[in-house]
Amino acid sequence: MKQLTNKNILVGVSGGIAAYKSAELIRLFKKAGANVQVIMTAAAMEFITPLTLQALSGNPVHHSLLDPEAEAAMGHIELARWADCIVIAPATADLLSQLSLGSAGTLLSTVVLASSAPIIIAPAMNQAMWRDPATQHNCQQLRSRGMQLIGPNQGEQACGDTGPGRMLEAEEIATSVAAQFQSRSLDGLRVVITAGPTREALDPVRYISNHSSGKMGFSIAAAAAEAGAITTVIAGPVHLSTPDSVHRIDVTSASEMCAATLSLIDDCDIFIATAAVADYRPVSSAEQKIKKTTDTLNITLIKNVDIVSTVAARDDSPFTVGFAAETQDVERYARDKMQRKKLDMIIANDVANSDIGFNSNDNAVTIFSKCGDSEAIAQTSKQQLGRLLIAKIATKVH
Repeated sequence: MKQLTNKNILVGVSGGIAAYKSAELIRLFKKAGANVQVIMTAAAMEFITPLTLQALSGNPVHHSLLDPEAEAAMGHIELARWADCIVIAPATADLLSQLSLGSAGTLLSTVVLASSAPIIIAPAMNQAMWRDPATQHNCQQLRSRGMQLIGPNQGEQACGDTGPGRMLEAEEIATSVAAQFQSRSLDGLRVVITAGPTREALDPVRYISNHSSGKMGFSIAAAAAEAGAITTVIAGPVHLSTPDSVHRIDVTSASEMCAATLSLIDDCDIFIATAAVADYRPVSSAEQKIKKTTDTLNITLIKNVDIVSTVAARDDSPFTVGFAAETQDVERYARDKMQRKKLDMIIANDVANSDIGFNSNDNAVTIFSKCGDSEAIAQTSKQQLGRLLIAKIATKVH
């Protein structure tokens, strides 16, 4: 079910005994990497508590159409827009009737009316209610409007009857939902990206740093998440918002970035080192501000750990991608860096060109792979370049 990674799944729970299965369904969605929100009807809350589903989904449970706090921002519309798929499990005979009529009397039925997302319905009811012509008519109406009904199964029911009406098991429902989404190039893979500059403190006021904005790294992180990867960006001091579905770890120094990287690398499939990490740091940082007392100031620097080399040198190293920001002889320096650091791929750009240098919104790069091939990508936005780079990396890891 890797297709569910980073997908927004809205689970609707109505009031039947099968509501207990919704807890396992939500757990499976979360395990697959989906973002989950839950709407419960009033009757559903008589069978299972909102607190249970809140704990499993990680989000507050929605249940009131007339909640003043939520509706101040038109909450039902926001939920409808947020969802990549709406899954109603269980769907009672009463709810099927409401949906068939296009009712907007509850939060769940209103969200269904307002959403253009695929809707998957898992009916659950007594076998006689399921067989009733009115229920079958309602189901046909819903199918004719593009909604997908899955199940019910045959079997023994809570009331003692035996026949059709049992809700599908959570695993079956989750599999049906996953099938709605096309597989993406990095579905389920774990990607760690470093981005931005680092700062190496001289004293409490001053530091050594560089002009990196982090824009390239954040664009790649956004593209990796779009491609289905479980994405973490380790960010130096930057002024950028976190892309959707990306986990962010903020650091300041090269040592902090190295520690954060190594803490994640055991479970990492792809490591992309876009950060402009300081090569050196002061041997010590003054506890107080350094005063201007002499005409010259000597500062002793010590080499920082090379993060990308450390990762690539591991016996179980992930697919490792480095960056080479050069001002001259770009290809020679990039290929040498790739070979010395044992990288799988390196992406080189000429930062001497002000149109594509630090802080710019565009970039132009050349991709070099350890197999010897290369590919130049002409100047384009960093957002689009991020997608192109992720597509290229995906071809190398599969």
